[in-house]
Amino acid sequence: METVEQLVSFQHIHVQLNGGAPWGFTLKGGLEHGEPLIITKIEEGGKAAQCKKLRVGDELVNINGSALYGSRQEALILIKGSYRVLKIVVRRYADIQIC
Repeated sequence: METVEQLVSFQHIHVQLNGGAPWGFTLKGGLEHGEPLIITKIEEGGKAAQCKKLRVGDELVNINGSALYGSRQEALILIKGSYRVLKIVVRRYADIQIC
């Protein structure tokens, strides 16, 4: 009998967007909804798409050096407070299968 184990690993990706809002991505989730803060859309031609580092499904964990505790409201305040530069860290998960 063959079994497959699945491990979940992740990497942190550091991104800097320049030039001011709009930043070109949409967030969903947060503590208010019992979910992590996830990037659900990247606007074609927007700053997030042009940097080529962000993907739909990435989890937002840090904004401008401030660790996030999962609140969407907190994230929006930090993002809106970014004038010319937005520095974010996202967590990207990858499934690893071991046979």
